[in-house]
Amino acid sequence: MRVLALILARGGSKRLPGKNIRTLGGKPLIVWSIDAARDIPEICDILVSTDDPAIAGVCREAGTLVPWLRPDEFATDTATSIDACLHALDWYESHKGKVDGLLLLQPTSPFRSRQTIITGITLFREHGGRPVVAFSPAESHPMWCFKIEGDCLRPFMDAGGLSMRSQDLPPAYVVNGALYLSTPSDLRAHGSFFSDDMLPLVINSRRQSLDIDTEWDWLLAESIHSRTATIDDESAAATAT
Repeated sequence: MRVLALILARGGSKRLPGKNIRTLGGKPLIVWSIDAARDIPEICDILVSTDDPAIAGVCREAGTLVPWLRPDEFATDTATSIDACLHALDWYESHKGKVDGLLLLQPTSPFRSRQTIITGITLFREHGGRPVVAFSPAESHPMWCFKIEGDCLRPFMDAGGLSMRSQDLPPAYVVNGALYLSTPSDLRAHGSFFSDDMLPLVINSRRQSLDIDTEWDWLLAESIHSRTATIDDESAAATAT
């Protein structure tokens, strides 16, 4: 099986400027994802798609494939991640050969482990290439959430959850951004990693599920790295359900 690992890293982050190459635990943030994907037999290449020469330089130094700077039309605020994925996939398959899967690893998930990636690829292979997306247990259950209508609060869901004890609520999950995996044909046909038959890769580790998007997230990442880096049980962090 040939899986192309793709890391998308624009240079124009507004909420956390320069985050992709900001130093976390002694190395640039993006290198955490690069290191996690190294030497996994099914991964034929780690390709970084970026519009930023500084990010490109860091990634080339880290030994990844950075064949070009991303064209402007795929690097605007309105361009989608799927647009950038398909651009990278089309280039790779036309220059390096066909692949069985495209694995998207967001650089903002630095603590996602190598074992989690392997588990995702195994799930993908054993289920005939069905899409795999990483999820985590929801911290705020949707049946206990509200919306504001005028000057009143209304339950976000009409499922009667407000009268239920927390331990009786049905499990709820959220996309955590750590891993997306699909076949090229599915991506081109549907323009999404999400589908009716996608498989959940449930990451129960809160450390691995962290997605850095704001300065607060960054402070959490620094604290997590300095205090809990050695206590996470990676072998049990991700499960197929």
